[in-house]
Amino acid sequence: QLRLVESGGGLVQPGGSLRLSCAASGFTLDLYAIGWFRQAPGKEREGVSCISSSGGRTYYADSVKDRFTISRDNAKNTGYLQMNSLKPEDTAVYYCAVLMEFSLCVLYTGDGYGVDYWGKGTLVTVSS
Repeated sequence: QLRLVESGGGLVQPGGSLRLSCAASGFTLDLYAIGWFRQAPGKEREGVSCISSSGGRTYYADSVKDRFTISRDNAKNTGYLQMNSLKPEDTAVYYCAVLMEFSLCVLYTGDGYGVDYWGKGTLVTVSS
C-alpha cells in the first residue's frame, strides 16, 4: 500500500521551532520531488517548500524563506521540514506530497495538479 505519513506537528509558541517528517512506504521516494503544503482554516491549500528528487534544488514560498528548511534522506525514504521562528500565521494543517516534476511543485496552483500522492496532514498550531 502506498502511503505518505506526516508527523511532528503540534502546539508551539511564537518564535519556536518544529520539525515535520514525511515517511513514505510502498514506493521509492527518491524517484519523486517532495513538496510541503499547508492549509489554514478558511483558506486554500498553498505551497510552502519543494525539494527535487536528488535534493539538489529547493524552493521556498516568500512567507517562509529564511525560516524553514526542507531536506530529505532518500536512504530512510523520508522528507523533512524544519520550521524555525514560527509565527501565528504559520498555523495550518501541513501536508507532504510527492510529484514527478520539481517544477510542478514550484508552480503549484492549488488544484492538486501534478501531485501523485498526498499525506493526510499534521496540524501545526502557533499560539501563546
